[in-house]
Amino acid sequence: MIIITFLSAINVLSADDRLVVRAENPTQRDFRAPVSLSVLDGQIQNYIAPRAPDELLNRAPGTLIQSGSGREHLTAIRSPVLTGGAGAGSFLFLQDGVRLRAPGFSNVNGLFHAGFPFAERVEVLRGPGDVAYGSGALHGAVNVVTADPQGRGSEATVSVGSFDRYRGSVATNGDRAAFGLSVLSDGGYRDDSGALEIKARAAVRLGDGVLRLSLHQLEQETAGFVLGDDAFRDDDLRRSNPNPEAFRNVRHGLISFEQPFTLGAWEGQFTPFARWTDMEFLQHFLPGDALEENEHTSIGVQSIAFRSLGTGGELAVGFDADLTEGSLREFQANPTIFSFVQGLHYDYNVAAVELAPFAKLSWDLTDRLSAEGGVRLTHTHYEYDNETTSDTVGRFQRPADRSDEFTEVTSKASLAYDVSPTSSLFIAASRGTRPPETTELYRLQQNQVVTDIEPETIDSIELGWRWSPARGQLALTGFAMEKRNVFFRDADGFNVTDGETTHWGFELEGHVELTDTLRLEGSGTYAEHRYAFDRVVGNTSEIIEDGDIIDTAPKTLASARLLWTPGDVWRIEAAATHVGSYPTNASNTVTYEGHDLLDLRVGRDLGERLTGTLIVRNVLDARYARRADFAFGNENRKCISLVNAHYSNRNEPFTS
Repeated sequence: MIIITFLSAINVLSADDRLVVRAENPTQRDFRAPVSLSVLDGQIQNYIAPRAPDELLNRAPGTLIQSGSGREHLTAIRSPVLTGGAGAGSFLFLQDGVRLRAPGFSNVNGLFHAGFPFAERVEVLRGPGDVAYGSGALHGAVNVVTADPQGRGSEATVSVGSFDRYRGSVATNGDRAAFGLSVLSDGGYRDDSGALEIKARAAVRLGDGVLRLSLHQLEQETAGFVLGDDAFRDDDLRRSNPNPEAFRNVRHGLISFEQPFTLGAWEGQFTPFARWTDMEFLQHFLPGDALEENEHTSIGVQSIAFRSLGTGGELAVGFDADLTEGSLREFQANPTIFSFVQGLHYDYNVAAVELAPFAKLSWDLTDRLSAEGGVRLTHTHYEYDNETTSDTVGRFQRPADRSDEFTEVTSKASLAYDVSPTSSLFIAASRGTRPPETTELYRLQQNQVVTDIEPETIDSIELGWRWSPARGQLALTGFAMEKRNVFFRDADGFNVTDGETTHWGFELEGHVELTDTLRLEGSGTYAEHRYAFDRVVGNTSEIIEDGDIIDTAPKTLASARLLWTPGDVWRIEAAATHVGSYPTNASNTVTYEGHDLLDLRVGRDLGERLTGTLIVRNVLDARYARRADFAFGNENRKCISLVNAHYSNRNEPFTS
């Protein structure tokens, strides 16, 4: 695959320029800060050229994004790969510090809204979020940061890849305004799995504030599960699509205005915003292929202010508010299959309000020892209005009109100690929580009771060491977490609302300048994610026992890149990726063996304003599954269900 990029000079942000997720003082967020944060920056667009989030985010430790058909994905950040409401609500997806979707209306594919074609850097936070974050950063957060107007000029990119994959983008960055447009046409690796995606963004400087607008439209034909033991090794099966009728259409918009302010001794930022999204897709992964239509519209505000408390002390306070109106309708046109009945399943509206004040204190206790502590109070109110009969039809339970409220406290405390000018240690303890998603509360199954559903809560402790010698950086972090009120769907297809899980492991990341032209960088993770309760189901091969590894939770992940710049015009990178084996069912009786991949990038400046990049993915032509799952609850099949398989060969890969 060849990528040709026309561009003017672009400055790469340094570590000192990083402004992490909220408008916090960047001097507070250096490499030695007591937080597990990876910042992916540099030549993202014209060299890494990510076509999908996994191609960039999987470079961070503890992170595994499994791309699916079209633009879909599933996420793991210091966690198993999570699906359903947990996959939607356990991670906070932001753009320029603002949530892409409203609290309670998250989507498991939420990253596909993000402006990756315009990203200057992407911040990946691992573990429960700082108290300045909103609800939902239970296991981590991803913040895609786009450019401010800085007078950098214009650029255009044209990308051509295998399987009729094309992308064109244009961007201009002036002193007062910046604009971007990206169009991606993907013919699809599998039959009837093409996609057309359009993204646009604008940033306009108004006084000392910045107005931001982003738009996203997606039309895709979705590929369904490929069934069969090691189906990805079969050249015909892996290119097939058992569900050519499946599709997903998405429209999304986000507008915000970042206004800095000074009020006496306080300095901060006030960010009002509005968002809108609607989506329709065929649930090909369930019997009956029901059509779901959902939408929501929000207005809200984020704010944060800082005040110095004298030598070494700083207080930060803030208040966030989010008001949302949303709806969901699910209808099955196909004949009844088992308890998936023909006709209307759900039709409801929800009005939601989330209010959250927070405060954080930072203090230098000595020249070497500093402390941070913070607390956040989050109040969530849902007003549910059922638009159909309040009864149970087949497996679908439709509760009567009701109101639900959740008030949760999250907190974080940390100590950081500078061992030497180049090394430091930190210890941090935090609590994260998320209220139930609206789909978890009101799209019920038979025998469920709304009042039994509680917010998920996670308690975390982590210990970290940071080292920054003259020619590199290294970060090692150990963590242990315990989660309660876990919401997931068991092997019989029924929702579980009172699960418990444990999580512990080690994460390593860093880089070293081997010579003036050779750089080695990478990350590695060893982690164990286990069930901490028993669950007996009718499917005896899927009984959960306390201590079982959670399905789709590889113990080992690694990424390594060797970058060679032999002169002013060449840039050559060999990138290796490792995904360890993992059980594909809850009882750990079926396992995917994992995979190892090698990619190659070669970039060359062809002139003052022209760059060409050749990217070859999976150079060794390995057969692998981006996601493996066990038969999706089908009790009669002992097979691996390879979800939305982009199983690669030498010519398949495409990154831009």
